Amino acid sequence: MNSFDRSAAGIAQVFRGTFVHSTQQTALEILEDALLGVDTEGKIAFIGKGEELDKLLKSTNFNPSEVIQLSQHEFFMPGMVDTHIHASQYSYAGTALDMPLLQWLNTYTFPVESQFKDLDFANRVYSKVVKRTLRNGTTTACYFATIHTDASLLLGKIANDFGQRALVGKVCMDRNNFVKHYKETMQESQDETCRFIAELLKKKYPLVKPVVTPRFAPSCTGALLGQLGAIAKNNNLHIQSHVSENTEEVKLVKELFPDSESYTDVYYKHNLLTDKTVMAHGCHLSDEELALFRETGASLSHCPNSNISLCSGVLNVRNVLKQKVKLGLGTDVAGGYSASMLDAVRKALDSSKILTIQDPEHDTLTFEEAFMLATLGGSQALSLDDQIGNFEVGKDFDALRVNVAAPGGPIDLIQSEGPKILLEKFLNLGDDRNIMEVFVAGRKVIPFTEPTA
Repeated sequence: MNSFDRSAAGIAQVFRGTFVHSTQQTALEILEDALLGVDTEGKIAFIGKGEELDKLLKSTNFNPSEVIQLSQHEFFMPGMVDTHIHASQYSYAGTALDMPLLQWLNTYTFPVESQFKDLDFANRVYSKVVKRTLRNGTTTACYFATIHTDASLLLGKIANDFGQRALVGKVCMDRNNFVKHYKETMQESQDETCRFIAELLKKKYPLVKPVVTPRFAPSCTGALLGQLGAIAKNNNLHIQSHVSENTEEVKLVKELFPDSESYTDVYYKHNLLTDKTVMAHGCHLSDEELALFRETGASLSHCPNSNISLCSGVLNVRNVLKQKVKLGLGTDVAGGYSASMLDAVRKALDSSKILTIQDPEHDTLTFEEAFMLATLGGSQALSLDDQIGNFEVGKDFDALRVNVAAPGGPIDLIQSEGPKILLEKFLNLGDDRNIMEVFVAGRKVIPFTEPTA
């Protein structure tokens, strides 16, 4: 454990109980009867042992009656990181899963996304998706919005107002032969992206930042991709897109970009693969492409629900990890029908087991590894692991207070269980009823204190 390290800021909260998290060395570390202090800036000031309480109180002047004690069936875990979610698709989540990717986009997605020029509609959808993901324990979300700058700025405001940490992207696309009214010219996309970035940064939201967002190579000309790569570099911004989701898409990219060696090479040639890039899916990447991810520091977002729901493919997570490519989990609403990262954990395990059924030699993911991918892995994929992802002194306190025995919850406990079993049960059986409190940068955001009507 970390020794006491009193922050220059005052101590705002002290919690005592079980904490579970991942470290660079192990997928699951369990800290029983631990003390964790949060300072007035929302950062973890110290982590120590419960037996050191008296020593702690002398060094911090914190009142012992104010120490918050977790119950027998409770634990704290890091907030979950959704590395890929389309906020604009939330209105039809749970439907429209009867087509493969390209047909699905043209039939359902583009017509719905074109509605976001209506700010009232955008406000309704974005308010609901931010509240729902927070309730589900997503403390950090990497959002795709739409091509509409003002609606995308509204998503940033809503995330800020509810206290969620977010990367928000105005979608860029200057090529769309199927829904012709839902696209931009290259100049419009470039100008509006610059306006979006400037206006969002001007807001100085502490936890909400812009991310450069070419939708994916088939919907962007090479000229636009190059401009977006330059914009990201000049502003030192994150980049998000899609890569190798299904085989039809991979074939289309080869036809559209015949001079590129691979789908990944398209992004590489346009300076869109950096250590702040996250690409969704990657089901059909070659080892050579994964090597390019590793060399550039770019990461993948594994979206198993969507991969299965749209029959896109099954990502071999074990091989990605073996190639030392950064990897997080994503819900990919609405290609993925659930906005819960717990679902992403479960589907990641199911997908790995499918590969084991096909090849008994395959090394199946463990629940501890899936837990790591949903927390620390996600923070690494978004290059935010210096701020969030686990319980280390100096990091922001992004955390879920979980009660596995929550009254009216989905889990029945038959006998006394240790914290490892409680975590496993929560990951496999739990839902928002088990998430009693959610903290982002030390601020309690669940239960909501703002009006939720």
